[in-house]
Amino acid sequence: MSDLAELAVYIHWPYCKSKCPYCDFYKELARNVNQDEIMAEYISALRKYHEILPERTVKSVFFGGGTPSLMEPRNIAKIIAEIGKLWPLKTNAEISLEANPNTRSETLFRDFKNAGINRLSLGVQALNDADLRFLGRTHDLAAARQCLEEIVKIFDNHSADLIYARPQQSLTAWKKELEEITSYGLKHLSLYQLTIEDNTVFARKNVKPLEDEAAVAMYDFTRDFLAERGYPQYEVSNFAAHGCESQHNLTYWQGGDYIGIGKSAHGRFKIAGKHYAAEYPFVHEQLTEKERAEELILMGLRLVKGIDKTTFKQICGLDINECINRDKAAMLKELGLLKENSTHLFATRQGFAVLNQIIAELCS
Repeated sequence: MSDLAELAVYIHWPYCKSKCPYCDFYKELARNVNQDEIMAEYISALRKYHEILPERTVKSVFFGGGTPSLMEPRNIAKIIAEIGKLWPLKTNAEISLEANPNTRSETLFRDFKNAGINRLSLGVQALNDADLRFLGRTHDLAAARQCLEEIVKIFDNHSADLIYARPQQSLTAWKKELEEITSYGLKHLSLYQLTIEDNTVFARKNVKPLEDEAAVAMYDFTRDFLAERGYPQYEVSNFAAHGCESQHNLTYWQGGDYIGIGKSAHGRFKIAGKHYAAEYPFVHEQLTEKERAEELILMGLRLVKGIDKTTFKQICGLDINECINRDKAAMLKELGLLKENSTHLFATRQGFAVLNQIIAELCS
């Protein structure tokens, strides 16, 4: 099968033990959740998607949330088995699950591996107790460290999330956290700058993140520090050892086909040359070539390598020069924020710090 026949599957588990004050994702508190009923709904949804997209090979499965480590391992195994019945799984398909330290039990991570998970991503967020409390996390530093030690022993592929640019966070303190997180031998790191989103507790409390200049300096330091330790940046917020990039997330950034199962999940796929946006459950809207092209620009410029022009045209049917404001592109190149060669269009190191503005200019 061709790459265009590959499919990524996202399983959204919306339930959490508590809601973090910075989070604006859709989620519900995990109270009286009937997992068997939800699994029946998810399996039914997968079967409906198979009717729409029968001739595919699944390249990755990602259990996200919410807190999917609240799912019972037997139910994770059930979902993976159903996906394998409906579509062939690509050899060495990446099957990821996001976990929080507050869900840990003595055998939980081992049970996840036995259920079919081969990549675990741990939501650490901070490596000191004071900032864990500030971020509303219900685990402490000792629990985070115990989980990190366990997942690198149990899984061959693993990742951790941290949040930086917290209020009054110093570069020295952040460097200490980076030194610790890189000491565990993880294959992948996702580092997110704290932003205050509307309709969050932090927004209502008027919490202010680190000043922009200090945050940019912290971001620059992080990229150099991690590259020196074997984690080159490959996406705005993501760093990985060679060959350990998230295959599932690359599907989003490179414009591949994916489906989303669960509340607030969505998908993008191509059928008979037509592009579709899907909202769960099964609301499909056809996209124009130009609409899909804008999405490819929005997502593709997040990658260090940028947008592959040939792949871009294969996916949306348009030349990238037809889809961007060439005058604005020339200006961005003069400013040293954008570069282009015969095969790719990409943001520079300086451009990554103002990527949203670059995208807005190119699509204007």
